Amino acid sequence: MKKFGNILWGLVFIVLGIILGLNAVGITDIDIFFRGWWTLFIIIPCFIGIFREKEKMGNLIGCLVGIALLLCCQGILDFDLMWKLLIPTVLVVIGLYFIFREAIGGKINQEIKKLNANRIGKHEYCATFSGQNLNFDRQEFKGADLTAVFGGVKCDLRNAIINSDQVINASSTFGGIDIFVPNNVQVKIKATPIFGGVNDRVSHTTSTEAPTLYINATCVFGGVEIK
Repeated sequence: MKKFGNILWGLVFIVLGIILGLNAVGITDIDIFFRGWWTLFIIIPCFIGIFREKEKMGNLIGCLVGIALLLCCQGILDFDLMWKLLIPTVLVVIGLYFIFREAIGGKINQEIKKLNANRIGKHEYCATFSGQNLNFDRQEFKGADLTAVFGGVKCDLRNAIINSDQVINASSTFGGIDIFVPNNVQVKIKATPIFGGVNDRVSHTTSTEAPTLYINATCVFGGVEIK
């Protein structure tokens, strides 16, 4: 998908270059500064982001907002009505995404469900208007729930013992979660970013026999970083 996104960006610049060139030699007279032309700086990156990125929610909302603004600039929609309907529409889209994301998540969703159902004990850690530093040195890691609300959680697994597939359910709301993972595991991510994001900085192992650490992340105006 990232390769396809690069192709789309290439096509955008090629088309823009052709139009400017044809205008310069007088063959065409295409006005690229039409009413609402600035909305393309919202629409195009968000549209390409839908193809480049695994999680579509933020880009989908951005694309809808950009299109609505363009229609308002063209006189098709009313600005006052658009602003009144913007928040309800965004909330409905987010709600539908939460309802149907389990059905469209594929194999990773199924594995996360199975691991959560088979977990022994509840290892829950929450930082609200505060911070938590978790270190699992030489401990057998059996999964965890990490929650940061206006706070931060640091989870260090670099020296943890991970002998089988495990899941971390990470929820960040106006906060941040840093997860340090060992080199001998595979990492698979399922992310639900709502004006937030997941940043994966891990050099993943190529061994298919290594255990898998699933990161089930929900970010609402927050972030989860995997290091």
